[in-house]
Amino acid sequence: MDAVLFDFDLTLADSTTAIANCTNHALQILGHAPVNPQQVHRVIGVPRQEMFRLLTGVEDVAIQDLFATHYSAHADEIMAEQTSLYECVGPTLTALRQRGVRIGIISMKFRWRIEAILRRLQLEDAVDLILGWEDVTRQKPDPEGLLLALERLGVDRSRAIYVGDHPFDAEAARRAGVHFVGVRTGATDEATWASCTRLGIVDDVAGVISFLR
Repeated sequence: MDAVLFDFDLTLADSTTAIANCTNHALQILGHAPVNPQQVHRVIGVPRQEMFRLLTGVEDVAIQDLFATHYSAHADEIMAEQTSLYECVGPTLTALRQRGVRIGIISMKFRWRIEAILRRLQLEDAVDLILGWEDVTRQKPDPEGLLLALERLGVDRSRAIYVGDHPFDAEAARRAGVHFVGVRTGATDEATWASCTRLGIVDDVAGVISFLR
């Protein structure tokens, strides 16, 4: 394989605490009861408006947009400081580099937030490419981000793996014609993974090394 592309939240990074804090901040402003981290964990990986709908049942698009606005404003203040990478991430990125593999991140998180997190952890040079929310017009499961990453990296889709924790990631990889590896660090259960086209499912991103051949 010539490239390994990663989702970010719950694939490379544990951002549950930060996302829960931002979610409850926005919910409080809009007059809704707070939710617990387990509830938030289950909806990480979907757009903010959809997250609000899943947590509250509110279908009003204008209110969903307000939630996204309040969420993002609070995330500007706390997201980078309250997000940590899983322990296996640094060694895995190093191992991929040593094998000459190109590394990318394709996420529905803002690119500049990911850059700030990696910079704080002194890993800003560990990846070749980051594509975030602001870099595409259509979010996952649309394959736009994956296809754009492959174009920029100069890698054929048959020579790339996408690694993610959510069925949206698996579907984006399928539509892009890219191999997919799922990780169990997210909230996706085994029954759902069984229905996804994939190379395999691993406990964390360190397991992707076994699929490079």
